[in-house]
Parts: sequence; structure tokens; C-alpha cells
Amino acid sequence: MGTAEASKTYEIRTYGCQMNVHDSERLSGLLEDAGYAKAGEGDQADVVVFNTCAVRENADNRLYGNLGRLASVKATHPGMQIAVGGCLAQKDRDTIVRKAPWVDVVFGTHNIGHLPALLERARVQEEAQVEILESLEVFPSTLPTRRESAYAAWVSISVGCNNTCTFCIVPALRGKEKDRRSGDILAEVQALVNEGVVEVTLLGQNVNAYGSDIGDRQAFSKLLRACGEIEGLERVRFTSPHPKDFTDDVIAAMAETPNVMHQLHMPLQSGSDTVLRAMRRSYRQERYLGIIEKVRAAMPDAAITTDIIVGFPGETEEDFEETLKVVREARFAQAFTFQYSKRPGTPAAEMEDQIPKEVVQARYERLVALQEEISWEENKKQVGRVLEVLVAEGEGRKDGQTDRLSGRAPDNRLVHFTRPEQPVRPGDMVTVEITYAAPHHLLAEGPARGVRRTRAGDAWERRQAESAPKPQGVMLGLPGIGVPAPLPVAEAKGCAC
Repeated sequence: MGTAEASKTYEIRTYGCQMNVHDSERLSGLLEDAGYAKAGEGDQADVVVFNTCAVRENADNRLYGNLGRLASVKATHPGMQIAVGGCLAQKDRDTIVRKAPWVDVVFGTHNIGHLPALLERARVQEEAQVEILESLEVFPSTLPTRRESAYAAWVSISVGCNNTCTFCIVPALRGKEKDRRSGDILAEVQALVNEGVVEVTLLGQNVNAYGSDIGDRQAFSKLLRACGEIEGLERVRFTSPHPKDFTDDVIAAMAETPNVMHQLHMPLQSGSDTVLRAMRRSYRQERYLGIIEKVRAAMPDAAITTDIIVGFPGETEEDFEETLKVVREARFAQAFTFQYSKRPGTPAAEMEDQIPKEVVQARYERLVALQEEISWEENKKQVGRVLEVLVAEGEGRKDGQTDRLSGRAPDNRLVHFTRPEQPVRPGDMVTVEITYAAPHHLLAEGPARGVRRTRAGDAWERRQAESAPKPQGVMLGLPGIGVPAPLPVAEAKGCAC
């Protein structure tokens, strides 16, 4: 038992990118290690932690609005504590306590491991504790964790970023890139597999730049191949790579390593060379499309997804047409689409030629309509295919006629399928034939071709038997608990890196 009383409960509210989701799993692990228990759904927690994101213009308004609503709740719950961490905390520091003096703890992106001690110090000293470190102490993956999934896990291979994109504040908040030792990464993956995990996602702000610390440009492809040697690990994914670091050896590793999935999420941001230059993105349209061409040549079945920003300062109609051109040629399976908004503290926020909101909105709607059409066409190509689907958390969908479960195909497409007669658990594999395609999901009606019970399903069953709290969905709309996946274009959220 740690410093907290056994009766103390906690709730974590997560905003932003996959790195924040991963950090929240660590925060949960730290708090439970200290004796806290996760609050039940609908129950008021004794400790509420906001793990914040700073990449959107209204991020601070959203935080202070939520904090304001909690002020009256805290007043009627003696001993309740509120903590604010993440990128916005790293950026605003003492501002948070000044604007919301009822906050007990403010901590940054580099010291999440200190949260339990900061809460205890705030309780004993009866004053707010603000601790923001300027550099990373330990990798998030070395801290205790309470994973949201029994069968899938995030594994951090690097933190920080060495790029200087003019729209992004992440490098200023998470620091320069720092790589983790490959031996430590593989040891963690092996430990996760021993616990029943069958899918891992290698995570980094610029994941395929891994190896820059030691000057090994092939370190990332070597890591992918090494993951292929881990018995029991069935699916390997990674996010998010940068086009400037996407090398042929990575494509070869993806194509030649059986458990590395043929799925690639690679941010485009803009199809215009002029805008890419203004964004300080160190690639151009030809380079980006060249990568897509090589990936498709090596893996014809690859599902490719992307991030696109519409309305960057100075973007002309001709620039926007170049983005539409790339979307037509690349034929993305899905896209995270963003209307540009000022990120305070970034060079782009101070640029001239900010695009009027109505122009951005109109372009955004045109992009969404085009991508919806392409997504549907690409999904229709899946009809008739037989796929092995990893069953996701939850009871699935019910449409009044047929019970359905949901899961992920190897290329990460969302699949709804008829519930098999044989009982299945999250983490099990079900082989189905795709019978219908929609823009954002596939449907497999009819009996399953096969059911494969897995160690991951066993792990999920053990977790249920031990009465562990069910996941509360910190994925912020990402379909499939613990499985990073592209959102429908109209609902995309998070960090566009």
C-alpha cells in the first residue's frame, strides 16, 4: 500500500494524442500503486486528473471550463483533489493555479511519476504544488501501468521531437527526441506477451526517427524485425512516422516481417509544396507520393491513412487543389482532417494571411466529401475477402435483428460481424467474410468461418474474474479500446504531427 488511503478513488480525463493516452495508463498505474482505486462509472472520484493537450487553439478554454464546473463539486466533497498534467500544464505552469486556485497539483510532461507524491504533499501542506521539469526523468514505459486493454498495448520507443514544424508546439513541451534502448523495448514487449498481449503499437512523436541518438538510420527497421522474433506476438503496429525519415529498409521490414501489419499512418498535412515549406515540413509532394508508391509495390494490400490540415496561413485555392490532387492519387483508406487553428506559442500563429473561417470551412467540407468517397470505394474492394478479426472490447453492436461484435482486421479497418455461435472474448480471433462496406467500417454478415481462442482472450477472462475495472474509454472516440485507429474524417481529434 502506498501513501493513499484504500478508500480513495481516482478518475483521469485524457485529451489529445496517443502519447497522452499512454501517459494516462501510466498515471493510472502510479495511482493504483499508491493505493487509489479507479472510481466507478457515475461516482465522484476523490482525485480527478486532467491529462491535457495544448495543440488546439481552444485547449485552455476547454480546460478552465471543466475546472470551473468542478469547483462547486470540490466545495461539497471535503478532501477532494484536482491535478492538471500534460502539455497544457507544461506550457501554462503557474497560470493554471492563478486562474483556478482550487487546483491542488500541476505537473508537466516530464515528471508524471511524481503525481502520487505531489498529491500527498498538497494534502499535508494544504497548498497547491506546481512541479514542471524541463527534461525527461524516466521513459513513460518504465513506470507502473494499468492498461486499458488485456490484449493490446502501447510501447513507447522514444519521446520528444527534433522537428520544427511551424504549426506544432510539441517539441517545446516534450523536448528533443530521446530514444530508448532497443533491449529495454524488446524486454517490455516480451513481458507484455507473457501477460497475454497479442498486439503492440510502437509509439513515438516521430517514431521512425528512432536511432537518431546513436546515428543508426536503420535502427527502426531492425526493431521491427526484432519484434518479429517474439513468439506469441501476433500484430505489430507503429505511429506516427514522418515522411522525411521513411526509408526503404522500413518498407522492406514491414513487407518481410509476418507480424508487422500492412498498415501505415503517415501524415501528409498538405499537398502543396509551398504550404509544406511554410509548415517547415522537410519533404515535398513528389517525395510523399513516392513513398506511397513504394509501400503499395511492396504491400499491395496496405491500408494507408494520414493527417491533413486545411486552411494553413497563406494557403491559396491552388494550394488546396494540390492537397486534393494528392488525396486522389494516394487513395487513403481514412484521414484525420483538421481545420487549422492557431496554436499559441507556434510560429504559424503569428503568420500573416490567416485564412477566413468561412473559407477554411468550405475547403474542409470539400476535402471531407472527397475522402469519404475514396474511403468508401477503397472499403468496397474488401467485399468478398476473408479476414481474421481481433475481437475488440465491449459487447458489440445490436441493430434489432442481428447481434454483432466488432474488431480490427489486420490492416486496422473496423469490422462489425455476426456474433458466432461459439463464445468469443475480447482478444480472440474470428475469421469472417466481408459482405458489405461503408466509408468507415466493414460488415461481415453470416456465420463465422472460424474462431480461434487466444491467450489474449484468456487474459481478458482473468481480468474479468479478478473484478478489475472495465475500461472507461479514455481513447476519446477512437474505436476499439487500446487499438490506435483512424477516426472518421469528420470526428478527427488529437495532435497533427
